Amino acid sequence: MESHSLSQAGPVPTALAQVDREKIYQWINELSSPETRENALLELSKKRESVPDLAPMLWHSFGTIAALLQEIVNIYPSINPPTLTAHQSNRVCNALALLQCVASHPETRSAFLAAHIPLFLYPFLHTVSKTRPFEYLRLTSLGVIGALVKTDEQEVINFLLTTEIIPLCLRIMESGSELSKTVATFILQKILLDDTGLAYICQTYERFSHVAMILGKMVLQLSKEPSARLLKHVVRCYLRLSDNPRAREALRQCLPDQLKDTTFAQVLKDDTTTKRWLAQLVKNLQEGQVTDPRGIPLPPQ
Repeated sequence: MESHSLSQAGPVPTALAQVDREKIYQWINELSSPETRENALLELSKKRESVPDLAPMLWHSFGTIAALLQEIVNIYPSINPPTLTAHQSNRVCNALALLQCVASHPETRSAFLAAHIPLFLYPFLHTVSKTRPFEYLRLTSLGVIGALVKTDEQEVINFLLTTEIIPLCLRIMESGSELSKTVATFILQKILLDDTGLAYICQTYERFSHVAMILGKMVLQLSKEPSARLLKHVVRCYLRLSDNPRAREALRQCLPDQLKDTTFAQVLKDDTTTKRWLAQLVKNLQEGQVTDPRGIPLPPQ
């Protein structure tokens, strides 16, 4: 996932930068016109990391967000039946890249959430077609949500918990491409790391068991096709679940054996962080168990 350090970059007071800014203003204006929009989307999405205040410019300029939403809504008919072409996918993903820029920026994030703009992306996350245009569309849409949760803001988690993002992420975690799975698991991890998010997922057995079942399937899959990056997020999700007393009890029964034996020793040999998390997870699940003098856990009486 790309990280956008929009707020760190400072303005560059050169004649060249001024010309560039004029071009940025021109492209933003061109978004409002259907004839010039496609090229403007492409140019602005290329420049989004080098213009620190692009997000406020996009948000506050007349008609720009409406134009970006129009781009999104325009391809809804191509979702079902799934006829999305590579050209359509590339174009809408440029619009999504600009929305990601707005989602990441501290000055525009709250307004972006208040306008419920992430909901426009959910139909894309519902898609199941495995063609490249759809994979790219799902991955880019997840990137927008990922950019929101990366900020560690309470309002982001509160917003997401009122929507269906958890089941959508779980479905992608089960059947998406490796990259999509990684971003979806990262989003779940960020929701779990928030106290409200952890309480929400552990509130009912149905919610917890759905999450645990998908994580378990992923561990099984990872034992056959290892990915250190994906495994890291999965382990972190399990470790965080073990902070909740009820979830900890349940995990004692359902934690996959592959996390307790040496299945992943080779994959994790250079990853000290994940090894530490895994050791802590196993320790958390052992603590509080009644053991007899020989150190064998006894079933609770």
